Amino acid sequence: MRVVAGMWTARAFLAALESLSSDDELRKYKRAFPLARRGRERFLGVAMASVSELARASTGMPLDEVEKLLESPWHEARAGAVGIMDLQARNRMTTPTHRRALFELYLRRHDRINSWDLVDRAAIHVVGGYLADRSRDPLYALARSPEPCERRTAIVATMYFLGSGDTHDLFAIARLLADDPDREVQKATGWALRAAGPPGLEHFLDQWAPRMDRVALRYAVEKLPKVTRERYLKAS
Repeated sequence: MRVVAGMWTARAFLAALESLSSDDELRKYKRAFPLARRGRERFLGVAMASVSELARASTGMPLDEVEKLLESPWHEARAGAVGIMDLQARNRMTTPTHRRALFELYLRRHDRINSWDLVDRAAIHVVGGYLADRSRDPLYALARSPEPCERRTAIVATMYFLGSGDTHDLFAIARLLADDPDREVQKATGWALRAAGPPGLEHFLDQWAPRMDRVALRYAVEKLPKVTRERYLKAS
C-alpha cells in the first residue's frame, strides 16, 4: 500500500493500519516483545517502517485525533501517535503553543505511552525539546515515578540537551536511576551515559560504577577503550 499524504483522522489511520497487517509481522512482534507473548499488549502485525510512513503522511493530524490514537488498544496505533508527535515537535514551523500542547499531551497520557519503544520515539524532542530552555523539574518528577516508562522518559529526554553540550541533568538523573529495578530503565540509562561520553562519563563512573546495575554499566562503557571498560566492569 502506498500512503498518500494529507490530513488524517484517527479512524483513517487505524483503517490504514488494519489494511497493512500480516501474520508474519505479528509473529515477529510476539518474539520481540515479552508483553505480547504474555497477552498484555495487543499488536495488529504492521511493520514499524509502515507505521512510520503513515505517521509522516499524517503530520498535520490535530492533537485531539492523536489522542484518540493513543487510546487505541493496538500498539502500532500508539506508535503512530507518538511518531506524529515527534515529527510535529521536530518541525521548525511548530508554534510554541503547539509545542507546549505536545508536551502536555505526552505527560497527561503517559499511561498510553507504556513501552520502551513508544518512549524512545518521542521523549527526546517532545519532552526534552520543550524543556530545553525551561525548568527541568518535570524530569526529576518523572525519574521518581513508580512507573518504569515514566522513569525511562526522564533519562531519554535528557538526550536532547547533549546537542548543546549540556550534560548536567543527564548525569543527575542517571544518579537517581543508577540502581533502578527495571531492566528497560537500566538500558536507557546506560545508553544515555554512553552518548554523553568522556570526560563526563568517566567522572561519573569513577563514583557510581560500583553502585550501578550491571545492565546500565555494560551499556555505558560499551565505547570506552578496552582497558578502561574492563576496569569499570570489575568495579561493579
